[in-house]
Amino acid sequence: MKYVVLVSHGEFAAGLKTSLDMLAGKREDVLAVGLPDGKTADEFAGMFKECIQAITDEDEIILLADIVGGSPLTTALNVLANAGKLASTITMGGMNLPLALTAVLMKDTADKETFADTVLAEARTALQEFKLETAEDEEI
Repeated sequence: MKYVVLVSHGEFAAGLKTSLDMLAGKREDVLAVGLPDGKTADEFAGMFKECIQAITDEDEIILLADIVGGSPLTTALNVLANAGKLASTITMGGMNLPLALTAVLMKDTADKETFADTVLAEARTALQEFKLETAEDEEI
């Protein structure tokens, strides 16, 4: 099975999972864990291990994180490295809802390279400034 694992500071990962449940349906292959305020990286490592305990050596992981280089991502990568799971992991930072939704919906249909390119392109496309046109704009 391919799992999408969301990691973040605070409750972002859990909130994103709730949104994914609404849009893609509740799924056992989407997991989320956040680093609570005041907890250490070592404490988060334990939380992450508990979160991924159902993942076997035959499974693949798509690890999505809020910030590249942040404690949740670096800690998760250390745990995965120690468990020998990095080779079967695709890692992306800067997660947002379009990126996560595309990852969940495409994870079983695309090879690694196509998957990463498509998911990142969707995330970039979703980042836009939304401008409203006013009556004044139309007169100019």
